[in-house]
Amino acid sequence: MANQVPQKLINFRVYLDGTDLIGIADVELPSMEPMTDTVKGAGIAGEVDSPTLGHTKSITCTLNWRTVEKSTLSLAAYKAHNLDLRGAYQVYDAGSGEYLVRPVRVVLLAEPKGLNLGKLDVGVTAGASNQFEVLYIKVDIDGVTELEIDKFNYIYKVNGINELARVRAALGLD
Repeated sequence: MANQVPQKLINFRVYLDGTDLIGIADVELPSMEPMTDTVKGAGIAGEVDSPTLGHTKSITCTLNWRTVEKSTLSLAAYKAHNLDLRGAYQVYDAGSGEYLVRPVRVVLLAEPKGLNLGKLDVGVTAGASNQFEVLYIKVDIDGVTELEIDKFNYIYKVNGINELARVRAALGLD
């Protein structure tokens, strides 16, 4: 396992509700940035931007489409959409000299934040896109959940550890 070199994404598919293939897209996956507040005062030599445990700023993602389709427009409906991105990473095993395939799955519960219909031009893609606010994200690699964030249920799990478990308990949620 130590001699495996992750190389690239072979391919992926975008599903709605886990079963319906909804088109050919490329995806700008979310960037997670913690909410912070500046701590300063007696006993600190300067300032520290301290993260708020398990809390993130707005998490967004964008799906870029080749053409405008019914599915592109349906994702603009003001409700949460269950998006399932399933891919296959290519990994080179330097010990055996073989290529391996590592499954990756990103599950998003996302609300529409914007719709760009792109442009109409002869012989080229339209460049349509949907922008989303991500309420929930789960990333599985090789069938193991490595990251899970659920903003409304106080879940911020990394490597199976919920950083908000003590907060949930303090709030009487567990």
